[in-house]
Amino acid sequence: MPARRPIHVGLTGSIGMGKSETARMFARLGVPVYDADAAVHRLYAAGGAAVAPLDAAFPGVVKDGAVDRAELSKHVTGNHEATQRLQAIVYPLMAHERRKFLEDAEAAGAQIVVFDIPLLFETNGHTAMDAVVVVSAPSHIQRARVLARPGMTPEKFDYLHSRQMPDEEKRAKAHFVVVTDKGLEHAFEQVKMIVDELKYRLSQEKPQDA
Repeated sequence: MPARRPIHVGLTGSIGMGKSETARMFARLGVPVYDADAAVHRLYAAGGAAVAPLDAAFPGVVKDGAVDRAELSKHVTGNHEATQRLQAIVYPLMAHERRKFLEDAEAAGAQIVVFDIPLLFETNGHTAMDAVVVVSAPSHIQRARVLARPGMTPEKFDYLHSRQMPDEEKRAKAHFVVVTDKGLEHAFEQVKMIVDELKYRLSQEKPQDA
């Protein structure tokens, strides 16, 4: 009898909402987490699969054998054609990374897997998920968190914020919402409830036919 594939959970949230910390909470509960940002860092690092094709497409963005993200940003920010060229290179490589993650998780017998993807809705990635978790916090807390980051400016925050779907729209599309303005323990309790709910749903499903 074939094993049921794991429940695919998309984890997303706008900048400064606490998504990365929430992803670590899922991992603490033994749920495998695919980190899209970490995957990009691996692809851009020295020896990464994206280095050579990006060097050819955007001369000058590779320094010391790795992609300089700040330099790459100069080429694509505000340039739709350049952004499409970048996506045509990186998205297939990201898809390969996701497949490898999923194969490893399935081989380990995972019941649930989490895909931590910042632009999940914006790239229509939510359509491939069984459930979506949105991480949220009030806008004034979001702004304060982001502006506290090294090198962040109000102008840069406004630009990054403008690229993302409004928080209220994400919440409306979500199956679950984790609020992160009441402390880490409160957020962790929400994550545990989500994992318990998903495991309960699995337990209620009929076994797959052979």
